[in-house]
Amino acid sequence: MFSKFTSILQHAVEALAPSLPLQEDFVYHWKAITHYYIETSDDKAPVTDTNIPSHLEQMLDILVQEENERESGETGPCMEYLLHHKILETLYTLGKADCPPGMKQQVLAFFTKLLGRIRQPLLPHINVHRPVQKLIRLCGEVLATPTENEEIQFLCIVCAKLKQDPYLVNFFLESKLKAMALQGSASVITEDMIKDQEPVTTDTGQPEETPAAAGAEHVEKEDELPQQADELSFSLDELNVTASPESSTACTNQDYNLVNSLLNLTKSPDGRIAVKACEGLMLLVSLPEPAAAKCLTQSTCLCELLTDRLATLYKALPQSLDPLDIETVEAINWGLDSYSHKEDASAFPGKRALISFLSWFDYCDQLIKEAQKTTAVAMAKAVRERFFIDVMEPQLMQTSEIGILTSTALLHRIVRQVTSDVLLQELVYFILGEHREPETLTDINRHPLRHRLIEHCDHISDEISIMTLRMFEHLLQKPNEHILYNLVLRNLEERNYMEYKPPCQEDKDVVENGQIAGAVDLEEDPLFTDLSPDNTLSAQEWLSASPPVSPEHPKNDGKTEVHKIVNSFLCLVPDEAKSSYHVEGTGYDTYLRDAHRQFRDYCVICLRWEWPGSPRSLEKCNLEASFFEGHFLKVLFERMGRILDQPYDVNLQVTSVLSKLSLFPHPHIHEYLLDPYVNLASGCKSLFSVIVRVVGDLMVRIQRIPDFTPKLLLVRKRLLGLEPEGPIIDHMTLLEGVIVLEEFCKELAAIAFVKYHTSATP
Repeated sequence: MFSKFTSILQHAVEALAPSLPLQEDFVYHWKAITHYYIETSDDKAPVTDTNIPSHLEQMLDILVQEENERESGETGPCMEYLLHHKILETLYTLGKADCPPGMKQQVLAFFTKLLGRIRQPLLPHINVHRPVQKLIRLCGEVLATPTENEEIQFLCIVCAKLKQDPYLVNFFLESKLKAMALQGSASVITEDMIKDQEPVTTDTGQPEETPAAAGAEHVEKEDELPQQADELSFSLDELNVTASPESSTACTNQDYNLVNSLLNLTKSPDGRIAVKACEGLMLLVSLPEPAAAKCLTQSTCLCELLTDRLATLYKALPQSLDPLDIETVEAINWGLDSYSHKEDASAFPGKRALISFLSWFDYCDQLIKEAQKTTAVAMAKAVRERFFIDVMEPQLMQTSEIGILTSTALLHRIVRQVTSDVLLQELVYFILGEHREPETLTDINRHPLRHRLIEHCDHISDEISIMTLRMFEHLLQKPNEHILYNLVLRNLEERNYMEYKPPCQEDKDVVENGQIAGAVDLEEDPLFTDLSPDNTLSAQEWLSASPPVSPEHPKNDGKTEVHKIVNSFLCLVPDEAKSSYHVEGTGYDTYLRDAHRQFRDYCVICLRWEWPGSPRSLEKCNLEASFFEGHFLKVLFERMGRILDQPYDVNLQVTSVLSKLSLFPHPHIHEYLLDPYVNLASGCKSLFSVIVRVVGDLMVRIQRIPDFTPKLLLVRKRLLGLEPEGPIIDHMTLLEGVIVLEEFCKELAAIAFVKYHTSATP
C-alpha cells in the first residue's frame, strides 16, 4: 500500500514540476531505476509494486518524442545516452535475473516497444543488437511461463525488423559459421560481433565486459562505467541477484538463436503463441541472405522440427479412416487450426488428429513455398527423407487392405494439398522415382513404391483401385514435367510403336480419298459394317460445332483429317449398344465445351515445358527397339480391356485418368492415344486398338442378351436419376460398362477435335 501511495505522489510531483530538457528528464528516470536497486532492501516485492514500469514507459515516451522533434535519421542526446551508457545491456542483466520478480516481462516489453516505435535503425548499433541477441536466448527456455506472451512479441518485432532490412540478420549469426559468412562484409560489423564474445558472469552476478566487447564502432570507448552502473552492480551483489552462467562460445547447433527460440515456442501449449512463433519462422526463412539460409538449415533444428512433428501427427492418426472423410474434411489453414468436437455436427473419430496433421503439413508446404531457395530445397529434402520415406512409405507398402486404403487416401490428400513447387518435386520423386530412361518389362520394379502404387490401380479391392487411380489423376494435373515424362512420355520418345514404311514417289502422305497410306479403312473392317453416311458427320458439320479459339499452337503437318478421327471414335460403339441419343442433354456437344476448357488449362500448365509442336522425325527415331508402353499405361489398358466386367465406379475412374492423359498437348501422346490411323508395329497396342477389342467382345455378347437395347436405356435413365430404382436387371455390370464405353468414346472424339482445331488455328 505504501509503495502505491509513493507512486501516486511521485506522479503528482512530476506533473506539477517544471518541465526539464528531454535529456535531463531521461537521465532522471534512468537514475530512479538504478537507485531502486541501491536503496531497496526487499528483493521479493513484485516489479508492479515499484515505480520501475512507470519510469521505463517515461523513458520510451521521451525517446519517441525526441525522434519526432528531430530530422529524420538524426540521433538525439537521449538516444546517444542510451547507447553510450549501455542501458540495454544493464536492462538485459536485470531481466535475466528477474529482479524484482516480473522484471523480465518489463524488459521484454521495453525492448519490443523500443524496436517497434523508434523509426531509425537501431539494430546495427552494437549496444543494441548485442543485448537484443542475449535477450533472444532467454526466450523459449521454459514453456508456459508467465513471460511467453512478451517473449513472442519481442521475437516477432525482431523478425519484422529483419524482414525490412534483411542484411541485419548477419548480426544474429554466431560462432564459426558466422565468421566465415561475414568475411568481407561492411565495416560496421565488428570483430567482437563475429566472435560473439558476450559478458562473462562473475560469481557475484556482476557483468564483466571482455576486452573485445569494448570495441563498438557506433559509440566512443568509455574511460569507465557511469557511477550509477557501478552502484547498481554493487547493489546486485548485495541482493544476491545471480543467474546461471552462460557459455562464452555457442554450441555448433545454436548459431542462430533467434530461430532456436522460435522453434521452442512453436511447442507452446498456448495455440496463439505457437502460431505467432510459426509466423516468425515464416519471416526468417524468406530472408534472401545466403549465410542465414545456410546457418538456418545446417545449424538449427528447423528441418528436424518440421519432419518430426509431421511424423508424430501422422502416427497419431487412427489406423482406419474413411477415405471420404479424409477427402472432404474442410480446407485446412495452418494458422486457423482451431477445432471443437462438441460444436461439430459432422464429427468423426480421428477428425481432430486429421485436422492437426493436415494443418501442420499445410504449414510446412507454405514455409517451403516462402523460403529462400537454398532453405526451401533443404527443408523439402528433409520432408522427403524423414517423413515421406521413413514414415509414409512403410504404410503404403503394407499388405493390410484397410491400411493401404487409409494411407493411399492420405497420400491423395497430400498430393491435392501441396502448392510449393520444391516440395512437389520431392513428393513426385518419392512416388515415382527419378528415372527418365525408357521402361522395360524387366525393370518396372526399379522404384518399388511406384511399382506398388501402379499395381494398386488394378487391386482386388475396388476401393483401393479407385483411390489409387484418383491419386494418379490429381498427380497428373500438378505443374511438374517429371510426372508425365516418368509415367508415359519416356516410353513414347522413339515412336517405336509405329511400323515405319519409307514413302515411295507415288505413295503420298494423303491419297486422293483422304486416307493415310498404309492405314486400315474402317469401312472395310468387319467390326464397322454399320458405318454409313447416315452415321457420320461431314467435315463442315464438325467445323461448325467448333469451340472458341484457344491460344495458338504450331500446326502439325500430315495429320489425318479431324472429321475422320472423330467419326472413328463416335462409330466404335455399334448402334444397338448406343443409348445416349434417346436421352436429352447427353449429346456430343457437352463434351466439346468441357474438352476445350480442360485443354486450355493443360496448355497453360505445359507452356513452360517447351514441348515440340510436331512428332519427332521417324528418321531420327530408333524404331528397331522393342516397344513397351510402360507400367502405368499397361495397367490402364488392361483395366480398359475389362470395362464390360468391372464395377461402374471403377470404369468411371479408369476412363477419367485416360481422358486426362489424352488432353496433354504433346504430339506423341496425341498420336499414340488419339490417332486411330497410326500404323502400329507388330505386337503393339494403343488406346484405340484396346477399345476395338472391347467392341468386338461386346458385339458377340449382345447377341446373347434378350431385349438388350431397352434394358440399356433403362439403366442409363436410372444412372441419370430419370427413372426410380426398380427390380434388379440382369447383366447390370455389362450394361453399365457399355454406357461408360459410349460416353468415353464421345469424350475422346471431343478431345481429338479440340486439340486439332487449336493446333490448326493460324
